[in-house]
Amino acid sequence: MPYLQLTLPCTEALQPRVERALEDVGALAVTLQDAHLDAADEQAIFEPGVGELPLWDEMTLTALFPDDTDALVLLAALEAFDPGLTWHKARFEKVEDQDWERAWLDLFQPMRFGARTWIVPWDHALPDGADTPDAAVVRLDPGLAFGSGTHPTTALCLRWLDGLAACGELQGKTVLDFGCGSGILALAALKLGAAAAVGIDNDPQAITATADNALRNGVAIQVATPQDAPAGTYPVVVANILASALDALAEVLAARTAPGGRLAMSGILAGQEDELLARFAPWFDALQIAREDDWVRVDGVRNTRPVGP
Repeated sequence: MPYLQLTLPCTEALQPRVERALEDVGALAVTLQDAHLDAADEQAIFEPGVGELPLWDEMTLTALFPDDTDALVLLAALEAFDPGLTWHKARFEKVEDQDWERAWLDLFQPMRFGARTWIVPWDHALPDGADTPDAAVVRLDPGLAFGSGTHPTTALCLRWLDGLAACGELQGKTVLDFGCGSGILALAALKLGAAAAVGIDNDPQAITATADNALRNGVAIQVATPQDAPAGTYPVVVANILASALDALAEVLAARTAPGGRLAMSGILAGQEDELLARFAPWFDALQIAREDDWVRVDGVRNTRPVGP
């Protein structure tokens, strides 16, 4: 059935008030997107840090109402609910029903990262180059979790894993994917030669997506929440979350990385890397960065210094 869609530019500071007003006047659904990106860009879907809801300074807020809603009456109700807000930039249009949360997947195509790694939608045929015995092919359905390879942060981590495999540093290792999302990084590690993988995430949708994708790829991933994660250290750790979460979890990630082990972190905007380099320097040597567009990956080697005071 069709809906009346309201679209409105919004700032992070005003977002709670605007969303509360929309819900009070009967919005069926409210979604947020980075104002500077197209709806199909995966930057509009962040994997939050533990207990965090990441937002952008400027965003586009979209709300759906029943098709028979009168736009003028709706605007009057919104102005009455919170006179301190302005609604003159609101746009209205009639839209047809669809699976909004998955519509962007129509644009999801096979992608190559590094020498061997391929991310291929589960229902697509293998492209040329992905049908060779040496190709590490991940068949993926992200579901509603972050991680399809289309975002630079994921791409940076996939190329890092591909590079480790090329140097023989993944073969037979156990990999920890902290903030696993769809499971894409853990899956790629297994396809590239890792012996085992553990995925940790605080989002139930990510737990489901990772388990489903592991089954789809014929591999096993142990998936858990941060509270229920298995104890131990890992020779390879990857964390594609957000800079603020990486900062908060620095001691946790350091404690999880075995001495001599490798850590890669992304979800870091350009300009945020210096603080993280300083934050992780007590426990990691050979720290270096890689960039793609406005995003950064930081990786290094765990030294033998203990975590904590």
